[in-house]
Amino acid sequence: MQAFLKGPSSISTKPPAAKERSAAGSSGEGKRLKPVPWVEKYRPKNVDEVAFQDEVVAVLKKSLEGADLPNLLFYGPPGTGKTSTILAAARELFGPELFRQRVLELNASDERGIQVIREKVKAFAQLTASGSRADGEVCPPFKIVILDEADSMTSAAQAALRRTMEKESKTTRFCLICNYISRIIEPLTSRCSKFRFKPLSDEIQQQRLLGVSEKENVKITSEAISYLVKVSDGDLRKAITYLQSATRLMGGKEITEKTVTEIAGVIPRETIDGLLSACWSGSFEKLETAAKNLINEGYAVAQLISQLHDLVVESEDFSDKQKSIIVEKLAEVDKCLADGADEYLQLISLCALVMQQLTRNT
Repeated sequence: MQAFLKGPSSISTKPPAAKERSAAGSSGEGKRLKPVPWVEKYRPKNVDEVAFQDEVVAVLKKSLEGADLPNLLFYGPPGTGKTSTILAAARELFGPELFRQRVLELNASDERGIQVIREKVKAFAQLTASGSRADGEVCPPFKIVILDEADSMTSAAQAALRRTMEKESKTTRFCLICNYISRIIEPLTSRCSKFRFKPLSDEIQQQRLLGVSEKENVKITSEAISYLVKVSDGDLRKAITYLQSATRLMGGKEITEKTVTEIAGVIPRETIDGLLSACWSGSFEKLETAAKNLINEGYAVAQLISQLHDLVVESEDFSDKQKSIIVEKLAEVDKCLADGADEYLQLISLCALVMQQLTRNT
């Protein structure tokens, strides 16, 4: 009777077993980890974890100790840790609670014309910031605006940024990140402390890749690790992405050099040798067949140019004069491809010149 008077809300319609199952299910869903790309999973969490950029790390650590940061300009090749470094520094400065409030990150995928600089960035920069954190740690009284891939910003947007950087210097610090410093206007570079990020050395990349392999229980040969470092050209992000792709492809089996070649889209040495032997033969029919086969197999001519350049420069089969003529043609073909030229015609043009140089002395 009392249960009836209390109302229907107090009476459970689920049987006890169903209750237990639903509770177990909800707790299991909460604990289940979302799959994260390895690049994000192993991104440095603090400044000390940043690899091979000793000068930058030393300066940032001094700045973090004094809680004073100048405007920064990070430049260098992709995958060397530019974005990771400033994000790690910002996390150390503000802690996990204030990080989202104090950091504005914009990259090339965001709209960053002159209007956005005048409105969004300016509005964020004008907000005041307190000098304390929830955990009691000292917190600098400024915010950070990270402009990733700043070299893709228009000159007008960069010019609009100049005045904001000066005017809001008490409350905001700017960090510009780019691959090519020559594309940043002079007035902005003069307002920032410039740091060049070097391509990572082979040893550092191998250490990081082996560390990731051990944590993810990946079986990989030492030759595959070395080849992974070679094809990534100092870009650790690319190397880790290739490693994850190779792991998914092999499904627990050992990763070999052949697997890396397939994943990275690298043209096998046998294919390039076949193309060069067709050039040596002096027969245009053989050359045309080899070029058609390469295109039909889906290999990119831009990738061939990169590999052929290294092969020609290091080869002893070519004289210095032949090397200079071929390398100049490689540059010309690369420019034509960037402008949207047909791959097959450019490949035939390149191979015809190589054949001409090789057969001239025979």
